[in-house]
Parts: sequence; C-alpha cells; structure tokens
Amino acid sequence: MKKTAIFPGSFDPFTMGHHDIVLRSLNLFDEVIVSIGYNSTKKNRYFDVDLMVSKIKGVYAEEPRVQVVVYNELTSTLAKKYQAQFLIRGLRNTTDFEYENTISQMNRYLNPELETVFLITSPQYAAISSTVIREVHRYGGDVSEFLPFPI
Repeated sequence: MKKTAIFPGSFDPFTMGHHDIVLRSLNLFDEVIVSIGYNSTKKNRYFDVDLMVSKIKGVYAEEPRVQVVVYNELTSTLAKKYQAQFLIRGLRNTTDFEYENTISQMNRYLNPELETVFLITSPQYAAISSTVIREVHRYGGDVSEFLPFPI
C-alpha cells in the first residue's frame, strides 16, 4: 500500500526548516503533499499564496513524489480526499509539541485513519520561524539563508 503523507501549514513563507522536514519525510513516505492552508487565526498572508505555491513547486520540480496543494477545509477532510494515512508535523520545542498534540488529537477524532507523525526539527533550523522571517523581511533584512528559494 502506498504511504501518503500530508504536510499542512500556512507556509508564510516556506522555510529551510519546512524544506528539511519534507526531505526527511521522503525517506518515510511514498508521497508527501505540501498543503498550504488558510489559517483562520491569521488575518492576512504576508506572502501571496500563489507565489508560495510556485516557489515550493520549483524547489521540488525534480521530485515527483512531492505535490503542492492549497486547501480551505479541515486538514482531516483533506487527508481523506487524498487518501493520506499520515499527517507530518515538525516540532522545534515543547511549546510546539503542546500545540501540535492538541491538534493531532482532534484530527484523530475527526479521521481515525489519520496518524500524526512528529519530526523533531534539525538543530540548525530550530530557531527559524515564518513569523520571525516575515518580520526581518518586512524591515528590509536579508532572509535568503532561511528560505530554499529567492524572494
């Protein structure tokens, strides 16, 4: 049976930490679907969603096992649509774990077939967050080493 995993997030922007999680996930799963969702707690995106789709697709242009999709529904519903059995989440610290664990429990309730797999962020990416990158970029700072593509 093909092992399909969803890697959901707002990816605003998609960072080297996210890229690292995708690459490591390809060692575990047959297909990884990077799923750009609309976060109801965030008012507006900083980077346009179409720009992120284009940039992420460019990063994985030579890797047919990675898809990029945009969604505006429950992640558990998206997983059913793509027949994904796994949900990938990266963890930088214990705060991430507390947040992700709660979401994982709800996803499991909504879709009992969906198993969440937590991957610990590689040390060199542990301090990177999309929030910090947006702030640095907003004020003219160089964020190129934190992204797998130019902005």
